[in-house]
Amino acid sequence: MREGFFYFDQNFAMQVVLIDLHWKKLLPLTFSRSLSDLLIGCSTIRSKWETALNVDVAVVSRDYLQGLYGEQLSGECLVLNSGLLPTASILNGIQSLEKGQVLKNGDRFLVGKLEVSIAENLFKKVAEGESIDLDGFGSNPTEWSEDLEIIDRPSDIFAHNDTWLRKDFEPCEPTPKSQIPEGVQLIGSEIYVHPTAKIGPCILNASTGPIYIDAHAEIMEGSLIRGPFYLGEHSTVKMGAKIYGATSVGAHCKVGGEIGNSVIHSYSNKGHDGYLGNSVLGSWCNLGADTNTSNLKNNYGEVKVWDYATETQSPSGLQFHGLVMGDHSKSSINTMFNTGTVVGMCANVFDGGFPPKFVPSFTWGSPGQMTSFKMEKAFEAAEAMMSRRNLDLSETEREIFRFVSDYDKKFRG
Repeated sequence: MREGFFYFDQNFAMQVVLIDLHWKKLLPLTFSRSLSDLLIGCSTIRSKWETALNVDVAVVSRDYLQGLYGEQLSGECLVLNSGLLPTASILNGIQSLEKGQVLKNGDRFLVGKLEVSIAENLFKKVAEGESIDLDGFGSNPTEWSEDLEIIDRPSDIFAHNDTWLRKDFEPCEPTPKSQIPEGVQLIGSEIYVHPTAKIGPCILNASTGPIYIDAHAEIMEGSLIRGPFYLGEHSTVKMGAKIYGATSVGAHCKVGGEIGNSVIHSYSNKGHDGYLGNSVLGSWCNLGADTNTSNLKNNYGEVKVWDYATETQSPSGLQFHGLVMGDHSKSSINTMFNTGTVVGMCANVFDGGFPPKFVPSFTWGSPGQMTSFKMEKAFEAAEAMMSRRNLDLSETEREIFRFVSDYDKKFRG
């Protein structure tokens, strides 16, 4: 990712910590990562804060995830809700914070400059997965609603993606047309192509939003791309792909077919024909050939979506809502995902047809014949996929698998 501009000219003066307060609302995407490591626009939430504050940011999540982070925390802390995005307004609010002061929005904690004893107690509760109310953050929290953007549920990722693709592009210098390979048709000027990227004859249309092609990425011939769009490092858009904004593709992905208003995290593949719209895929996912997602009901009504926090199908407030899929999940050829389907982590859906609208983690099988995915088989599948990218499944990641399998056991029947 490129170097961005800083809102703060100098490093922030104290340790900054992102804490996962509402991780259940973002499941299954937060089974295997902090909420702050979700991709939106051209980078993760954590990366945006590091850029905005010009400082390394620590993360406090649940115990079983902390092996991925492992920061040593000490001293007075600026504590941030890990779903909060760094708007200019909230950054001004941070600059004016007094010691012990907390900003909230309704019953949601946003940010606080907290004493060590209060911060450490909060971190312990977060690590143990406890719910925390505002009383735990100090006295007299201040209400804040001005220019506020916070990721509360998976659909917020694609709903806010257009805004953040544009914001993330603002500090970028577009690539001169003279440096774009011959045969590429450019529409609009907000197009950046990293010098190491490869682009075949294709159409890049930035008239509807900026396009950013990151290092060592490739766009094959015949692709049609309409911004806003971000293609991550070492990722590939395959021949003849049709991609509509606002879409973000993380690092080391392969995408093809038709995609619109979707976010695909690193190391995931949607390499074949089929439609993916208003959707979010985790990492290490693979959609088989001609996998399709519905993002609009036939009656044009509001879409209901499985909510891990309430353990029910809940109204989304949205007319357009496609697939949400957790890490290491797969679909076979000709799978058809209904509007608002949620697939947990390490699920394997095959034999085509329509699977249930909620497929729990570690579920294996075809529609109507779902069984539990054995842990050793899940390890084998993950190891095989990761080895293709010269990566190993770590012991920390194995522990995450075990935790998630146990967490979703009650939903598998």
